[in-house]
Amino acid sequence: MRTARIIIPACMAALLSGCTADIPTVSLGIDDTYYINRMQKLDLHPALTGSAYRWTVTRPDGTTETAAETRDFIFIDAEEGRYSLKFEIIDPDTPYEHEFTVNVLHEEIEYSPYIARVYEYNPAPGQFVNKMPEYEEGDTYADMTRKAEESISGTNDIMITLGGYGGYVTFGFDHTVINIPGEADFRIWGNCFYELTDPDRKGGSAEPGIVMVSYDTNCNGLPDDEWYELAGSEYRSDATRHNYSLTYCRPDPLRQIVADEENSIDDLYYIRWHDNEGTEGYMPKNVFHTQDYYPRWVSDDSMTFSGSLLAPNGKDISGYGTYYVLYSYPWGYVDNHPNEYADLNSFDIGNAVDSEGNPVSLPGADFIRVYTGVNQYCGWLGETSTEMSRAQDLHIQLPGAFPDDPLPGDSGFSLTQNHHKQP
Repeated sequence: MRTARIIIPACMAALLSGCTADIPTVSLGIDDTYYINRMQKLDLHPALTGSAYRWTVTRPDGTTETAAETRDFIFIDAEEGRYSLKFEIIDPDTPYEHEFTVNVLHEEIEYSPYIARVYEYNPAPGQFVNKMPEYEEGDTYADMTRKAEESISGTNDIMITLGGYGGYVTFGFDHTVINIPGEADFRIWGNCFYELTDPDRKGGSAEPGIVMVSYDTNCNGLPDDEWYELAGSEYRSDATRHNYSLTYCRPDPLRQIVADEENSIDDLYYIRWHDNEGTEGYMPKNVFHTQDYYPRWVSDDSMTFSGSLLAPNGKDISGYGTYYVLYSYPWGYVDNHPNEYADLNSFDIGNAVDSEGNPVSLPGADFIRVYTGVNQYCGWLGETSTEMSRAQDLHIQLPGAFPDDPLPGDSGFSLTQNHHKQP
């Protein structure tokens, strides 16, 4: 998808709205002047080569920094104004310098602070699958992805389920969510609530979902670049397992149907699962949700999901299966605290880590993925499954709001005063 246009001085007719790939080729392949919208990318590919490179950016306030030391460079910024850039080829035989200007403009059509598109909807089996959103006979993967988008995009605010462990949704906005150091960058709504018998422990219906982000480095508008987990409070816990993988099998039509009426279970051995650690088990079907739990639009007889696995957070405090409490982790997960706690449902791209757990500095996030982070079954409550209803870029002002207005559903405190950073 080519949504950006480079405007050179000879034809300043339109503004950019995405990554650029049509830079006019001159001796270096870089023009003297560019005009782009804020929060959109300028993809620069010099035609000349050398032994080393340096990109220097001088911001509108006069501060200067080395932005990259690679041949190619993607420029992006949220602040409007005139930026002076210098590209250097550091080479003893063919040194080269080129200075140019990037003018960052305000978009003609205001960005939405809410989800614009759902790219992938791949829930694991679960008691709300085929219902949130509703499957209709003949629906395809594309149909269900569209239904998920209709549910959580804009201000629609309709809950979707991700099913059991690993089930996920991938979404994005109509712009890049900029990573502003020291600030929460986006917020995600779930359906967690606290129970009232032990308020100090912050437990109730917490079904934590892990968040991942991806930056569109190839500028093709698709979520096919590297993914990074946002390290939450449990990322470095000894109880958290990384590089975990779990496979669900389509229900065996020849299985023996065994019920457990005392625990409201219709089918104890409904969906078999096994993981990469040699453990196997079953997801039962309860009496409250009688539809198929295995996604009906999936033709494969098995589904495999991978990622980090959080420790179980549920406890039967009754002692005999009638009252389960799912305790919240401190911070960093979706559907883990009630929505009115804005800070605990907001996320900082600065917490991104690579597959080895090393911190990663990203300019922003073009794609966000949420997946169920726990493999757990709690009697009549069923499997632990992350749900979400919408998301918001916290750097985009809400329509009609003033800069200091609280967000809808806020508890009234600052998004940054209790903000958490990965150690």
